Amino acid sequence: MRHFGHIPPAARKGLFHQEPCEFTAGSPARLLSAALGATLYSPATRPRLADDVRKLAGRGVVSMVLCLEDSIHDAEVEDAEANLVRQFADLDERGAETPLLFVRVREPDQIPDLVRRLGGSVRLLSGFVLPKFTEERGTAFLEALAEAEAACGRTLYAMPVLESPELLHLETRTETLTGIANAVDKYRERVLALRLGVTDFCSAYGLRRSPDMTAYDVRIVAGVIADVVNVLGRADGTGFTITGPVWEYFRLQERMFKPQLRRSPFLEGRAEELRTALIEHDLDGLLREIELDRANGLMGKTCIHPSHVPPVHALSVVSHEEFSDAQDILRPERDGGGVLRSAYTNKMNEVKPHRAWAERTLLRAEVFGVAREDVGFVELLTAGLAQ
Repeated sequence: MRHFGHIPPAARKGLFHQEPCEFTAGSPARLLSAALGATLYSPATRPRLADDVRKLAGRGVVSMVLCLEDSIHDAEVEDAEANLVRQFADLDERGAETPLLFVRVREPDQIPDLVRRLGGSVRLLSGFVLPKFTEERGTAFLEALAEAEAACGRTLYAMPVLESPELLHLETRTETLTGIANAVDKYRERVLALRLGVTDFCSAYGLRRSPDMTAYDVRIVAGVIADVVNVLGRADGTGFTITGPVWEYFRLQERMFKPQLRRSPFLEGRAEELRTALIEHDLDGLLREIELDRANGLMGKTCIHPSHVPPVHALSVVSHEEFSDAQDILRPERDGGGVLRSAYTNKMNEVKPHRAWAERTLLRAEVFGVAREDVGFVELLTAGLAQ
């Protein structure tokens, strides 16, 4: 699989200075954690889940979470588990190409039980999402994951969700973060990414952000994100990939553009909603939040609607200017440090302070590609939507 792989090769060539790389579920964890992109959640109760997975893979989705936790009713868990096993068997029987598939469980015991019940179709499973993760609760999940991994003989990754009240409340936050850091460090090779459960944070105070506001406008939430990145997202080799929070709003009619911006050549022959130019009001907040995610050290994003996937991926592509700066900073002859004017002559690149940023940027360039000089967000988004 690859990002923008659903776009024909000729169109990709016109968009990218450096095309996104190909990867598989067996690729190195460092690459996979950066490649998660927009991770789309779906309730495990959906009766045509296998068809949904195949269809979404054809539209550019590269990672999905099939949820047995908050997205379904407590009384539905047993039926949802049985449905999940059937749908995996269906996908396996058809030999379908799938995104990276994760299952969000409720309790540790579900992990080895589901792996056993999946049988041979476990080959399609990349791992599990672990809810309300703390040191005490999370260690039990990670031990269960290790047991299941040994039983099935394949790598299974964990994606803990940081959403517990102990993490939100100021008086317990430092202790909770320290405990989480201890737990994930012990199982570092199994932890693919850490996910932020911002909806649960807001719930603890009866809050809900409007479409005009990002998670960073809610000060209580912004404070937690900052502390999580401070402890768990460091660029010194001890940190983890931390993904951006969910965006809750979408338009059912999926009318994605307004007529203010110029036409893109990738819109030719499409319906009227693709003949316009800027994201509708409901997605303005999403776009701002994606940019703020990256500015605050997060990569990728939890998504609950397919319409959110193309904007997340389009904004994840590295610009030609970013790529140029990163390459200049990491040239071998710059190892001693120093300051240089950027090739775009609009900024100074200070080699030592900007090295970690440059390394992260080139990793993002590897999985999402580098846009051509004259290609921007609108072209990348509309090309993906036109398929």
